[in-house]
Amino acid sequence: MRIPLTRPYITQEIKDKVCEVLDSGYLTEGDVTREFEESVRDYIGCEHAIAVTSCTTGLEVALRALGVGPGDEVVVPDYTYPATASVVAIVGAHIVIVDVDPNTMLVDYHALESAITPRTKAIIPVSLFGNPLDYERLRAIKERHGVYIVEDAACSIGAEYKGVKVGNLADISVFSLHPRKFITTGEGGIITSNNSEWVEWMRSYKRFGVEDIQARVGSRFERIGTNYKLSNIQAAVGLVQMKYISELLNKRQLLVNNYVDLLKDNGEVGFQQVSQFGTHSYQSFCIFVKDRDTVLHNMREQGIEVQIGTFSLHMHKAFKENPSCHINGDMKGSTYAFEHSLALPLYHDLSIDDQEHVVEKLVEIIG
Repeated sequence: MRIPLTRPYITQEIKDKVCEVLDSGYLTEGDVTREFEESVRDYIGCEHAIAVTSCTTGLEVALRALGVGPGDEVVVPDYTYPATASVVAIVGAHIVIVDVDPNTMLVDYHALESAITPRTKAIIPVSLFGNPLDYERLRAIKERHGVYIVEDAACSIGAEYKGVKVGNLADISVFSLHPRKFITTGEGGIITSNNSEWVEWMRSYKRFGVEDIQARVGSRFERIGTNYKLSNIQAAVGLVQMKYISELLNKRQLLVNNYVDLLKDNGEVGFQQVSQFGTHSYQSFCIFVKDRDTVLHNMREQGIEVQIGTFSLHMHKAFKENPSCHINGDMKGSTYAFEHSLALPLYHDLSIDDQEHVVEKLVEIIG
């Protein structure tokens, strides 16, 4: 594509840092990974940050740390990447899917609370595309029903609610470091929490169940664990990127503002509503168009890579024909979001000329 959907922020400084790790001979998780964790922790303002192999494995580890398993229910929104719900099944719990608000594309809070039963142990709301949740409302639900909040914050590093950064507002939040994210390690994830007991368990579990993660000899294996470590090589990329996160966020906001200015008077285009008191991080900039699939096809024909927003789980066999999954409601909001949401190109070095070309072709196609 002449204009891609996204492009990772890779500089000579990043390449030099990766080569430094390669020259060191210590390639697995080590001091560079811990330094990366510390940079994320300090930026978000939380007490703990744990690097893992992906947001998906991070969500799994979070649920296991909270004791979620067979016999439990976990409520998730329908409009999300399938991993949000899949991790519930992976730990052996029952998936309960609820609708979203078609304007914000975030979970419908009334539907969420209505789906909670005595078996509900956790909820996994999604701060979709970088749009922060209503954390005050979620905390009220938590207090009324005694459930845990595990936030799928895959897209939301840099987002804020009332001036507090996402990653510091749920029991546990998990971010993605996939290449579509503007802070990326190729593949990877970051878990954040302010609960030291859960964090100690998660650090141990992702390193084979070792109790003392600093020990070089005589390690004790306190539990069955697995290997979800993030290598020094990968962490080196994210570590350098974190130095420029404010600059990258500001550039994305300027580009989004320009998209809105160029499209705000077009009656055929709608925008995702930003949560009240929220600051959107815009991992993706999604618009609503009438005939999304036709627009997507024609834009790609013009050399402009656009993409669907994300998926409606109730449409897929893995969930709609799954006896361990209950679809609670008609999913009208999710269906609308799926059928009409279109992600436009957005990355750090997208030029204004290219952005105007994207809008020009979009307006031609939608008429």
